[in-house]
Amino acid sequence: MDIRKVKKLIELLEQSGMAEIEIKEGEESVKISRYGNAPLAATTFSPQPALTQSQVDSTTRAADNGSEISGNLISSPMVGTYYSAPSPSAKPFVTVGQHVNKGDTVGIIEAMKIMNQIESDQSGTVVGILVKDGEAVEFGQALIVIQ
Repeated sequence: MDIRKVKKLIELLEQSGMAEIEIKEGEESVKISRYGNAPLAATTFSPQPALTQSQVDSTTRAADNGSEISGNLISSPMVGTYYSAPSPSAKPFVTVGQHVNKGDTVGIIEAMKIMNQIESDQSGTVVGILVKDGEAVEFGQALIVIQ
């Protein structure tokens, strides 16, 4: 089955609010589900809104054991798993104290088996990394603080 058709099916699923869709073309078939293999009755989906400034303040304080971090946030553009390096044995894209330029890769979010590079939207110094490698992240969740 053509990958463009699969992408269209995913878009259709997202727009319609359906939980699952299955299409068969001859001997080929594809089944796309929002909720994986979990029973639908036991699963809830609640997208997270973008963080407010007070939530950012409490998140950044908690991330640094009580001392406040101020700066600009790089937030997750999607739900997925955050990775700080391109592979488990590689060094992280960024570390606290490192200078980054606008457009530099600061991490990867894996969503639906696709690795999505997260780029810095500004230049500055990394003053905080708010998530751990391999941690699940939500849409809008603060990942990195740049000053």
